[in-house]
Amino acid sequence: MLQIKDLHKSYAIGDSSLHVLKGVNLAVNTGEMVAIMGSSGSGKSTLLNIIGMLDEADSGSYVLDGLAIENLTEKKAAVYRNKFLGFIFQSFNLINYKNAIENVALPLYYQGVKRKERLELAKFHLKKVGLEKWSEHLPKELSGGQKQRVAIARALAANPKLLLADEPTGALDTKTSHEIMDFIQHLNDEGKTILMVTHEEDIASMCKRIIRLRDGVIIEDKEVKQVRASQYV
Repeated sequence: MLQIKDLHKSYAIGDSSLHVLKGVNLAVNTGEMVAIMGSSGSGKSTLLNIIGMLDEADSGSYVLDGLAIENLTEKKAAVYRNKFLGFIFQSFNLINYKNAIENVALPLYYQGVKRKERLELAKFHLKKVGLEKWSEHLPKELSGGQKQRVAIARALAANPKLLLADEPTGALDTKTSHEIMDFIQHLNDEGKTILMVTHEEDIASMCKRIIRLRDGVIIEDKEVKQVRASQYV
């Protein structure tokens, strides 16, 4: 599914540079649920941004579903993101003036899906996350957990190969976090590949594999016995 070899990334800071990723090697197979952990400045967000085609590495290789991700124009990167990836963010990133069904349908609009079909698909995915009755509600009329469910439905709408979750429970209380993780685990049970950045050990333990970054290198990569969120819901 995903293969990264000898990935390096630096950022210019004045007259000097900060070497953020220092030869990262990573492989994720179809159907895995992986947590990436590390303190602030460890490189985890930079790595996720490169995987998400929001940033580009200085050197190394990145292959996603057999396709080499390199030398992307902004337009091509947008096409690949829409084709391969679904994003779930801590801050939800919903469009405030669009209701739930319109937010979920947005990726399909960029894929050129006709309005009737994309609204039907959006309705299907809202129903899947238990929010069909809230389809006409604006984000300001939803709770934090409901907003994240809308964001998950949006991420699923275009049937991505890989779900990227950046601190998906970071803005939620403990009970709601467990409910969201229970839903994400069920997505993984159905075969969806999930890569998640988190700083919370209990959330990471709900994945099947934990990768730890420190100072731009992977210091640990191990499979773990998954804790099921359902026991807390």
